Amino acid sequence: MMKNNSALFFTCSLIEYIGREQKLSRDKVVEYLGKDIIQRIYRYSDVLHCEPIEKTADEYINIKSIPKGDYDNVSKCRYDVPDYWTIGEVYERLVEDIAESDENVIETLIKVYTSWITPHLSNYNSDLYYQSREYIAECYKSNQIL
Repeated sequence: MMKNNSALFFTCSLIEYIGREQKLSRDKVVEYLGKDIIQRIYRYSDVLHCEPIEKTADEYINIKSIPKGDYDNVSKCRYDVPDYWTIGEVYERLVEDIAESDENVIETLIKVYTSWITPHLSNYNSDLYYQSREYIAECYKSNQIL
């Protein structure tokens, strides 16, 4: 698996941004976007990242009719809120660390976002999201916070 995958970083950051904008858990964003759109975002990230992320997010929110929800992990944060790029990087690294090859990166992304770890990474009052990539990957593989 390619490390520092900028296409994956952008895709994960966009998922985080849409989740914050629409107040949806990140697994729901992935569900609404669907595999084909996620694949498209990943494939064309080099072009999409040239636009403001707000514009790109708005386009996909409209294309997929992603509704507003009531999941607001940002306002529940008692400390400094990590930005969407920071969280995008956490997910990028986790997907990189557990993907078996570049060919299954989207399947791995979907698997990670719909797994048990997503609510824990989205809890900005915990320290999980800023732990080392190795620790987060080991937690994921062990199916528990170690």
